[in-house]
Amino acid sequence: MTKTKKPLARSVAELVVIVAIALGLAIAIQGFIVKPYEIPSASMEPTLQINQRILVDRVGMHFSTPHVGDIFVFHPPASETCADPREGENGAGQDASAACDVAQTHESSQTYVKRVVGLPGDRLSIVNGHVYRNGRVEPSSFTEPCGDAGECNFRAAITVPKGDYYMMGDNRPDSLDSRYWGPVPKAWLIGKAFLTYWPPDRIGFL
Repeated sequence: MTKTKKPLARSVAELVVIVAIALGLAIAIQGFIVKPYEIPSASMEPTLQINQRILVDRVGMHFSTPHVGDIFVFHPPASETCADPREGENGAGQDASAACDVAQTHESSQTYVKRVVGLPGDRLSIVNGHVYRNGRVEPSSFTEPCGDAGECNFRAAITVPKGDYYMMGDNRPDSLDSRYWGPVPKAWLIGKAFLTYWPPDRIGFL
């Protein structure tokens, strides 16, 4: 009994189909399930360094809500100034007594990576870079020390609006975040960062 060889054209066609399916699955996974991102700035140091790469879960947030301490990729507002000129930073570059608590309406196409520090309805104030949430100071071992500079102190309490999340970088002295442009609507959140895979010496879960 002899085996018949597949015609070359049939083998090539099967290979093309397999490659197409593999590419389709890869695109679907990256587009809808897990997506890699590269850290472009120092705003999340010391947790995430410039050029470090992370994986982001784009599905889980549709079945659960963000928690304080989660690191999220999201779209910031189109304007990087507070909608209320009495909060955040004014036109002269001076910091107000209160961080920005007004959620803006226009979404940017940029992507930022920050940590969730406040949930809808939370009362927040910031002292020496530490977030006081509902009267209790957040864990801060992962943050860059921040002293008595203006960007480190927004002592007047604010309330995070319903449906919004307050995002701050771990590099508290050097992070453009919700302090200056307000809370982030849930619809602007892309996904939760759960793993860092590059460089090799920093591989691990977040």
